[in-house]
Amino acid sequence: MDVAFLSAAALAERTSVDDAIEALEGFLLGGFDPDDDPARTGADVPAGQILLMPAAFGDLAGVKLVSIAPANPECDLPLVQAVYVLLDGGTLTPLATLDGTYLTTFRTSAVSALAARRLARPDSGRLALFGAGVQAWAHARSLSEVLPLRHVDVVGRRRDRVDALVARIRDELGIEAASADAGAVARADVVACCTTAREPLFDGRLLRPGTAVVAIGAYQPDARELDDATLAGASVVVESRGSALREAGDVIQAIRSGAITTDDLICLRELVLGEAGPAEDAVRVFKGTGMSWQDLAVAGLLHRRASG
Repeated sequence: MDVAFLSAAALAERTSVDDAIEALEGFLLGGFDPDDDPARTGADVPAGQILLMPAAFGDLAGVKLVSIAPANPECDLPLVQAVYVLLDGGTLTPLATLDGTYLTTFRTSAVSALAARRLARPDSGRLALFGAGVQAWAHARSLSEVLPLRHVDVVGRRRDRVDALVARIRDELGIEAASADAGAVARADVVACCTTAREPLFDGRLLRPGTAVVAIGAYQPDARELDDATLAGASVVVESRGSALREAGDVIQAIRSGAITTDDLICLRELVLGEAGPAEDAVRVFKGTGMSWQDLAVAGLLHRRASG
Protein backbone atom coordinates (compact mmCIF):
# COMPACT_ATOMS: atom_id res chain seq x y z
CA MET A 1 0.00 0.00 0.00
CA ASP A 2 1.47 3.31 -1.14
CA VAL A 3 0.41 6.08 1.26
CA ALA A 4 1.72 9.56 0.56
CA PHE A 5 3.09 11.76 3.35
CA LEU A 6 2.28 15.45 3.04
CA SER A 7 4.81 17.61 4.87
CA ALA A 8 4.20 21.02 6.39
CA ALA A 9 6.01 22.67 3.48
CA ALA A 10 3.92 20.79 0.93
CA LEU A 11 0.69 21.61 2.75
CA ALA A 12 1.51 25.32 3.09
CA GLU A 13 1.91 25.61 -0.68
CA ARG A 14 -1.46 24.14 -1.52
CA THR A 15 -4.18 26.17 0.12
CA SER A 16 -5.20 29.51 1.61
CA VAL A 17 -7.25 30.54 4.63
CA ASP A 18 -10.19 31.27 2.32
CA ASP A 19 -9.94 27.73 0.93
CA ALA A 20 -9.94 26.27 4.44
CA ILE A 21 -12.92 28.40 5.47
CA GLU A 22 -14.80 27.16 2.40
CA ALA A 23 -14.01 23.54 3.31
CA LEU A 24 -15.19 24.05 6.90
CA GLU A 25 -18.35 25.79 5.77
CA GLY A 26 -18.89 23.00 3.26
CA PHE A 27 -19.19 20.45 6.05
CA LEU A 28 -21.65 22.61 8.00
CA LEU A 29 -23.72 23.60 4.97
CA GLY A 30 -23.62 19.98 3.78
CA GLY A 31 -25.48 18.73 6.82
CA PHE A 32 -22.72 17.85 9.28
CA ASP A 33 -23.67 18.49 12.90
CA PRO A 34 -20.61 19.07 15.13
CA ASP A 35 -22.52 17.59 18.07
CA ASP A 36 -22.21 14.24 16.25
CA ASP A 37 -18.40 14.53 16.27
CA PRO A 38 -16.74 11.90 18.49
CA ALA A 39 -15.30 13.34 21.68
CA ARG A 40 -11.52 13.35 21.80
CA THR A 41 -9.99 10.79 24.12
CA GLY A 42 -6.63 11.00 25.81
CA ALA A 43 -4.21 9.84 28.42
CA ASP A 44 -1.83 11.64 30.74
CA VAL A 45 1.83 10.69 30.36
CA PRO A 46 4.90 12.00 32.22
CA ALA A 47 5.67 14.68 29.62
CA GLY A 48 2.07 15.81 29.10
CA GLN A 49 -0.87 14.31 27.22
CA ILE A 50 -1.55 12.10 24.21
CA LEU A 51 -4.91 12.63 22.48
CA LEU A 52 -6.82 10.72 19.80
CA MET A 53 -9.26 12.59 17.54
CA PRO A 54 -11.31 10.55 14.99
CA ALA A 55 -13.96 11.85 12.57
CA ALA A 56 -15.98 10.71 9.56
CA PHE A 57 -18.26 12.51 7.09
CA GLY A 58 -19.25 11.77 3.53
CA ASP A 59 -16.53 10.00 1.61
CA LEU A 60 -13.79 10.72 4.15
CA ALA A 61 -12.67 9.53 7.57
CA GLY A 62 -9.56 10.29 9.55
CA VAL A 63 -7.83 10.32 12.88
CA LYS A 64 -5.28 12.61 14.50
CA LEU A 65 -2.74 11.53 17.09
CA VAL A 66 -1.79 14.58 19.17
CA SER A 67 0.89 15.11 21.78
CA ILE A 68 0.85 18.07 24.17
CA ALA A 69 4.06 18.71 26.09
CA PRO A 70 3.89 21.83 28.31
CA ALA A 71 7.67 22.08 28.68
CA ASN A 72 8.32 22.13 24.94
CA PRO A 73 8.10 25.91 24.33
CA GLU A 74 10.98 26.46 26.75
CA CYS A 75 13.03 24.16 24.51
CA ASP A 76 11.89 25.92 21.32
CA LEU A 77 9.72 22.93 20.40
CA PRO A 78 5.99 23.10 19.60
CA LEU A 79 3.63 22.71 22.53
CA VAL A 80 1.31 20.67 20.28
CA GLN A 81 2.58 18.09 17.78
CA ALA A 82 0.55 15.65 15.72
CA VAL A 83 0.27 13.19 12.86
CA TYR A 84 -2.92 12.84 10.81
CA VAL A 85 -4.09 9.75 8.88
CA LEU A 86 -6.71 10.42 6.20
CA LEU A 87 -8.89 7.44 5.18
CA ASP A 88 -11.41 6.61 2.49
CA GLY A 89 -14.80 6.95 4.14
CA GLY A 90 -16.28 3.80 2.58
CA THR A 91 -13.44 1.32 2.95
CA LEU A 92 -11.30 3.01 5.64
CA THR A 93 -8.31 2.49 3.37
CA PRO A 94 -5.51 4.95 4.25
CA LEU A 95 -5.18 7.67 1.62
CA ALA A 96 -2.43 9.86 3.07
CA THR A 97 -0.63 10.89 6.22
CA LEU A 98 -0.24 14.59 6.93
CA ASP A 99 1.91 16.72 9.19
CA GLY A 100 -0.67 17.05 11.92
CA THR A 101 1.21 19.83 13.69
CA TYR A 102 0.82 22.10 10.66
CA LEU A 103 -2.77 20.89 10.14
CA THR A 104 -3.70 21.73 13.75
CA THR A 105 -2.23 25.21 13.59
CA PHE A 106 -3.74 25.98 10.19
CA ARG A 107 -7.24 24.65 10.80
CA THR A 108 -7.48 26.28 14.24
CA SER A 109 -6.73 29.73 12.88
CA ALA A 110 -9.03 29.07 9.91
CA VAL A 111 -11.94 28.22 12.23
CA SER A 112 -11.25 31.44 14.16
CA ALA A 113 -11.18 33.40 10.90
CA LEU A 114 -14.48 31.81 9.85
CA ALA A 115 -16.06 32.96 13.12
CA ALA A 116 -14.41 36.39 13.08
CA ARG A 117 -15.64 37.08 9.56
CA ARG A 118 -19.20 36.83 10.91
CA LEU A 119 -18.68 38.31 14.37
CA ALA A 120 -16.27 41.22 13.85
CA ARG A 121 -17.40 44.52 12.45
CA PRO A 122 -16.40 44.86 8.78
CA ASP A 123 -14.12 47.83 9.47
CA SER A 124 -12.21 46.13 12.32
CA GLY A 125 -8.67 47.47 12.09
CA ARG A 126 -7.05 46.91 15.47
CA LEU A 127 -6.20 43.48 16.93
CA ALA A 128 -5.10 42.75 20.50
CA LEU A 129 -3.22 39.45 20.26
CA PHE A 130 -2.44 37.46 23.41
CA GLY A 131 0.40 34.98 22.98
CA ALA A 132 3.56 34.93 20.90
CA GLY A 133 3.77 31.30 19.76
CA VAL A 134 2.83 29.48 16.58
CA GLN A 135 -0.92 29.90 17.10
CA ALA A 136 -0.53 33.64 17.74
CA TRP A 137 1.31 34.04 14.44
CA ALA A 138 -1.21 31.85 12.61
CA HIS A 139 -4.07 33.95 13.98
CA ALA A 140 -2.41 37.23 13.03
CA ARG A 141 -2.00 35.92 9.50
CA SER A 142 -5.47 34.35 9.17
CA LEU A 143 -7.36 37.26 10.72
CA SER A 144 -5.49 39.68 8.47
CA GLU A 145 -6.88 37.79 5.47
CA VAL A 146 -10.50 38.25 6.49
CA LEU A 147 -10.38 41.65 8.25
CA PRO A 148 -8.78 45.00 7.26
CA LEU A 149 -6.27 44.98 10.12
CA ARG A 150 -4.04 48.04 10.38
CA HIS A 151 -2.42 47.51 13.78
CA VAL A 152 -1.67 44.55 16.06
CA ASP A 153 -0.88 44.89 19.78
CA VAL A 154 0.99 41.78 20.96
CA VAL A 155 0.70 40.82 24.63
CA GLY A 156 2.95 38.08 25.97
CA ARG A 157 5.09 36.95 28.89
CA ARG A 158 8.44 36.67 27.10
CA ARG A 159 9.74 39.92 25.67
CA ASP A 160 12.04 38.21 23.18
CA ARG A 161 9.18 36.25 21.63
CA VAL A 162 6.86 39.25 21.62
CA ASP A 163 9.50 41.35 19.85
CA ALA A 164 10.10 38.58 17.30
CA LEU A 165 6.39 38.29 16.55
CA VAL A 166 6.00 42.07 16.26
CA ALA A 167 8.82 42.12 13.71
CA ARG A 168 7.33 39.21 11.77
CA ILE A 169 3.89 40.83 11.58
CA ARG A 170 5.47 44.03 10.28
CA ASP A 171 7.77 42.29 7.79
CA GLU A 172 5.55 39.50 6.44
CA LEU A 173 2.06 40.97 6.76
CA GLY A 174 2.92 44.64 6.27
CA ILE A 175 0.83 45.59 9.30
CA GLU A 176 1.97 47.96 12.04
CA ALA A 177 2.56 46.10 15.32
CA ALA A 178 3.85 46.80 18.82
CA SER A 179 4.29 45.11 22.18
CA ALA A 180 1.55 45.98 24.66
CA ASP A 181 -0.05 45.06 27.96
CA ALA A 182 -3.52 43.67 28.68
CA GLY A 183 -5.01 47.16 28.59
CA ALA A 184 -4.76 46.96 24.79
CA VAL A 185 -8.19 45.31 24.75
CA ALA A 186 -9.78 48.68 25.51
CA ARG A 187 -8.58 49.94 22.10
CA ALA A 188 -9.16 46.73 20.15
CA ASP A 189 -11.80 45.92 17.56
CA VAL A 190 -10.80 42.25 17.75
CA VAL A 191 -9.10 40.29 20.54
CA ALA A 192 -7.44 36.91 19.94
CA CYS A 193 -6.34 34.73 22.87
CA CYS A 194 -3.81 32.05 21.86
CA THR A 195 -2.11 31.14 25.13
CA THR A 196 -1.60 28.35 27.64
CA ALA A 197 -3.02 30.54 30.42
CA ARG A 198 -5.21 28.92 33.04
CA GLU A 199 -6.54 32.20 34.48
CA PRO A 200 -8.23 35.13 32.67
CA LEU A 201 -5.90 37.28 30.59
CA PHE A 202 -7.69 40.62 30.92
CA ASP A 203 -10.57 42.44 32.59
CA GLY A 204 -13.59 42.04 30.34
CA ARG A 205 -15.06 45.32 31.59
CA LEU A 206 -12.50 47.07 29.38
CA LEU A 207 -14.05 45.73 26.17
CA ARG A 208 -16.10 48.09 24.03
CA PRO A 209 -19.54 47.01 22.76
CA GLY A 210 -19.21 45.26 19.41
CA THR A 211 -15.68 43.99 20.04
CA ALA A 212 -15.08 40.47 18.70
CA VAL A 213 -13.14 38.09 20.95
CA VAL A 214 -11.64 34.79 19.76
CA ALA A 215 -10.29 32.44 22.46
CA ILE A 216 -8.72 29.11 21.50
CA GLY A 217 -6.00 28.43 24.07
CA ALA A 218 -7.91 26.76 26.92
CA TYR A 219 -9.40 23.32 26.27
CA GLN A 220 -9.85 21.93 29.80
CA PRO A 221 -12.73 22.55 32.25
CA ASP A 222 -10.43 24.09 34.88
CA ALA A 223 -8.59 26.47 32.53
CA ARG A 224 -9.81 29.72 31.01
CA GLU A 225 -8.54 32.77 29.14
CA LEU A 226 -11.74 34.84 29.49
CA ASP A 227 -13.34 36.10 32.69
CA ASP A 228 -17.02 36.26 33.59
CA ALA A 229 -17.15 39.98 32.74
CA THR A 230 -16.23 39.17 29.12
CA LEU A 231 -18.95 36.53 28.75
CA ALA A 232 -21.76 38.12 30.74
CA GLY A 233 -24.08 39.85 28.29
CA ALA A 234 -21.98 38.76 25.31
CA SER A 235 -23.10 36.84 22.23
CA VAL A 236 -21.18 33.61 22.84
CA VAL A 237 -20.50 31.28 19.90
CA VAL A 238 -19.09 27.77 20.46
CA GLU A 239 -18.15 24.97 18.09
CA SER A 240 -20.86 22.77 19.57
CA ARG A 241 -22.74 22.76 22.84
CA GLY A 242 -21.47 19.29 23.69
CA SER A 243 -17.79 20.12 23.20
CA ALA A 244 -18.14 23.44 25.02
CA LEU A 245 -19.75 21.84 28.05
CA ARG A 246 -17.08 19.11 28.13
CA GLU A 247 -13.94 21.14 27.54
CA ALA A 248 -14.35 24.92 27.34
CA GLY A 249 -13.34 26.09 30.80
CA ASP A 250 -14.21 29.69 29.94
CA VAL A 251 -17.80 28.65 29.26
CA ILE A 252 -18.10 25.99 31.97
CA GLN A 253 -16.92 28.29 34.74
CA ALA A 254 -19.09 31.19 33.54
CA ILE A 255 -22.15 28.91 33.61
CA ARG A 256 -21.28 27.72 37.11
CA SER A 257 -21.01 31.31 38.35
CA GLY A 258 -24.28 32.29 36.70
CA ALA A 259 -22.69 34.79 34.29
CA ILE A 260 -24.27 32.93 31.35
CA THR A 261 -26.55 29.95 30.82
CA THR A 262 -26.45 27.05 28.40
CA ASP A 263 -29.34 28.65 26.52
CA ASP A 264 -27.15 31.68 25.79
CA LEU A 265 -24.76 29.64 23.64
CA ILE A 266 -24.86 29.95 19.84
CA CYS A 267 -23.40 27.07 17.85
CA LEU A 268 -21.02 27.78 14.99
CA ARG A 269 -23.28 25.78 12.68
CA GLU A 270 -26.21 28.06 13.57
CA LEU A 271 -24.04 31.09 12.82
CA VAL A 272 -22.96 29.73 9.42
CA LEU A 273 -26.49 28.68 8.47
CA GLY A 274 -27.82 32.10 9.46
CA GLU A 275 -30.09 30.61 12.14
CA ALA A 276 -28.58 32.80 14.90
CA GLY A 277 -26.22 35.73 15.15
CA PRO A 278 -24.68 38.27 17.52
CA ALA A 279 -26.58 41.10 19.16
CA GLU A 280 -25.73 44.43 17.58
CA ASP A 281 -24.16 46.16 20.59
CA ALA A 282 -22.91 43.11 22.47
CA VAL A 283 -19.37 41.85 22.78
CA ARG A 284 -19.13 38.90 20.35
CA VAL A 285 -17.17 35.89 21.65
CA PHE A 286 -16.04 32.79 19.80
CA LYS A 287 -14.75 30.09 22.14
CA GLY A 288 -13.02 27.17 20.43
CA THR A 289 -11.38 24.06 21.80
CA GLY A 290 -10.69 22.31 18.49
CA MET A 291 -12.75 19.44 17.07
CA SER A 292 -12.02 16.37 14.96
CA TRP A 293 -14.36 17.33 12.09
CA GLN A 294 -12.33 20.49 11.49
CA ASP A 295 -9.18 18.43 10.92
CA LEU A 296 -11.04 16.14 8.55
CA ALA A 297 -12.51 18.99 6.50
CA VAL A 298 -9.15 20.70 6.01
CA ALA A 299 -7.18 17.43 5.58
CA GLY A 300 -9.58 16.39 2.84
CA LEU A 301 -9.05 19.74 1.09
CA LEU A 302 -5.27 19.46 1.38
CA HIS A 303 -5.27 15.89 0.03
CA ARG A 304 -7.44 16.87 -2.94
CA ARG A 305 -5.06 19.71 -3.76
CA ALA A 306 -2.02 17.42 -3.47
CA SER A 307 -3.66 14.73 -5.62
CA GLY A 308 -4.73 17.21 -8.27
